[in-house]
Amino acid sequence: MTIEKISEVKYRIPKTNKPFMNVDGIVYADENLIEAIRNDKTIDQIANTAALPGIIGYSLGMPDAHQGYGFCIGGVAAVDYQRGVISPGGIGYDINCGVRLLATDLNADQVKSKIEELTKNLFHEIPSGTGKGGKLKLNQSELDKVMKLGIDWSIKNNYAFPYDKEFIEENGCLTNSDPNMVSVRAKERGRDQLGTLGSGNHFVEVQIVQEIFDDSIARAFNLHKDQIVVLIHTGSRGLGHQVCTDYLREMDAAMKNYNLSMPDRELACVPIDSKEGRNYLGAMASAANFAFNNRQLITYNVREVFERMFKTDEVKIIYDVCHNIAKVEQHRVNDEMKTVLVHRKGATRAFPKHHKDIPEVYREFGQPVLIPGSMGTYSYVLVGLETAMSETFGSTCHGAGRSLSRNKAKQIMTADEAVKKLKEKGIYIQASTRSGITEEIPEAYKNISNVVDVVHKAGISSKVAKLKPIGVIKG
Repeated sequence: MTIEKISEVKYRIPKTNKPFMNVDGIVYADENLIEAIRNDKTIDQIANTAALPGIIGYSLGMPDAHQGYGFCIGGVAAVDYQRGVISPGGIGYDINCGVRLLATDLNADQVKSKIEELTKNLFHEIPSGTGKGGKLKLNQSELDKVMKLGIDWSIKNNYAFPYDKEFIEENGCLTNSDPNMVSVRAKERGRDQLGTLGSGNHFVEVQIVQEIFDDSIARAFNLHKDQIVVLIHTGSRGLGHQVCTDYLREMDAAMKNYNLSMPDRELACVPIDSKEGRNYLGAMASAANFAFNNRQLITYNVREVFERMFKTDEVKIIYDVCHNIAKVEQHRVNDEMKTVLVHRKGATRAFPKHHKDIPEVYREFGQPVLIPGSMGTYSYVLVGLETAMSETFGSTCHGAGRSLSRNKAKQIMTADEAVKKLKEKGIYIQASTRSGITEEIPEAYKNISNVVDVVHKAGISSKVAKLKPIGVIKG
């Protein structure tokens, strides 16, 4: 497939490559990352996504892009809201997988000597692993409230402070949620999973702010050098996975009713305003609201542990961002404001300063963008920029992006070797399984610093701070 380099960190996949492409593909990458991206089906998936009915602008791939289901992970596509389609493959199985950053009033010197105890206590309080249930077991009525109310459910039940919601994307609630569109099977899978991590690349990390790149924005985000912060990465667990499974099956069967066909069956889609489309969006929003509450209950447990160990109640949310979501947004396309549905799969919203949808206290600076590293590597805080609005529908990368499959990762290193390497770096780890460690070794991922440098150079988000882990909890 023809790929044209158009700048130091930008490549084009011309729509002339395939007769079904409605728009060009654009990939943000440097020379090393583009070679990694070429190693699997990512380029083909970006091209296939360009066939979505109603797609506008470009089919986009971020520098952490790698092969996924239908869309690549690290893919962004915006469709015209009136004539476009919704595709569950463009959101992913883990609906509203996302990241939340918590700031404490503690410095590294106050915590380092207790990091082993702190990590063990957090691991004890936060259930982790595949299918792992938490302390809450909700009946269907209460679970429906979680999915309908979003973060207000946590506030009503004293798991959140009222001011927490200001620092969560969409104020912690997608208002178009409809729990009635979530299957009984999905609800059964999710009813005991609030406040749990799950497996894979999900984690809770205790981190140190190691480097500040922009002093004024870091201060606005309540960050300073040597500060202890906590990064939470998880999503909607089995509930979201089942929602995706249910609607992929339904849309695959329904496509013929709308005379739709796609080059890849995994890109099953239906018109946004169809019965199936409306139902999926209501179910997706319900799963997203579940995920906001999931991260909130983990936040509650983190706060409890820090208060018990360090006598501090200063554990505040800096921001909470979604990675796997579809949003109705307003964007300027060819000098005209249009209502679009933006699919972000393994991509982070990156709105610039003065945007009405970011917290008022950040509005003079831009939206915090949280980029988690792979296990034991740096994470980054960035800020959204205006260029993202004109080039990527207000989107940027979401992490390092896998370069090796989980099976290949397990062949490289044993769990004991991985734990030893982390300990040599001053990082203490607790995990529910040995495979949870070996599958997520840093060697299985692209270099997070390279990924962040690309979006920084491209001007779609800018570096604010670098965070170094010292305590890691894995599923």
